Amino acid sequence: MSIDVHSLLFAAALALAGSPAHALEDASCKKVRFVDVGWSDIAATTGMATVVLQALGYNPTVTIASIPIAFAGMKNKQIDVFLGYWKPSMTPEIEPFIKDGHIQLLATPNLVGARYTLAVPSYLYDKGLRSFDDIAKFSKDLGGKIHGIESGSDGNALIAGMIKGNRFGLKDFKLVEASEAAMLAEAQRANRARKAIVFLGWEPHPMNVQMKMHYLSGGDAVFGPEMGAATVHTAVSAGFAAKCPNVAAFLNNLQFTADMQNKVMGPILGKVKPVTAARSFLKSNPGVVEPWLKGVTSLDGKDGLTAVTAALTK
Repeated sequence: MSIDVHSLLFAAALALAGSPAHALEDASCKKVRFVDVGWSDIAATTGMATVVLQALGYNPTVTIASIPIAFAGMKNKQIDVFLGYWKPSMTPEIEPFIKDGHIQLLATPNLVGARYTLAVPSYLYDKGLRSFDDIAKFSKDLGGKIHGIESGSDGNALIAGMIKGNRFGLKDFKLVEASEAAMLAEAQRANRARKAIVFLGWEPHPMNVQMKMHYLSGGDAVFGPEMGAATVHTAVSAGFAAKCPNVAAFLNNLQFTADMQNKVMGPILGKVKPVTAARSFLKSNPGVVEPWLKGVTSLDGKDGLTAVTAALTK
């Protein structure tokens, strides 16, 4: 079954739910189980969703897990929602679960205009490291290393595949795996010292304004066209939308912008808890939630926007 068909099935589930949607929800829907794979952008969006759901009377929880464990948890109905399917880079990992009917995608991306590919500091770009084909030419300066993120991530898998297949002459390179925070700290240290480094970069993310950097061209066959251009989608476990149509309607309405995410990610990178950063942003920008709550009620069947607005003014 194709992804498009799954999206149509999701839309049909919402249509069949009728109004008010909460009347058809199972009692178990009060607890909405999110998964976060350890990226600050997903922490930000999950934080914003959590704040709104709490205001609606739900009890959202967040589990931190690697991508493979996250998808396995959704398959086993231990996880309900994942807000961070980056397409196309994560497609090889999630596609088997979609084809087998264990995971469904919501009809509309929650973010467009994203990017995910290898990057370098601007001074290195100016020296001539501008494409994937240039990386091997700078092998000595780079110490034969490409810096990725946490083990099990889709980006690391793409880098490892390039090295194993000797794409772009990278057979003698080593993938350095680390947490997002550790990788960014290494990139910032190199940036301050004006040392050579190639690292996995993406936007939206504060890294794009915290240091002068460029994304590399020539890697479209690996990270996707237009220098890793991406959309971010919401995935739910099979049957979740039909069982919890009110929550599903809210999730389907979620639309983020790069600016919105950057403003929430900044404090998170400064060690502020995601829910705290998200609540502060939404309190300062209450109009953001209005389109998210179209056709959505509180858990007890009252107007969703009224409930959330009241909670954000406390």
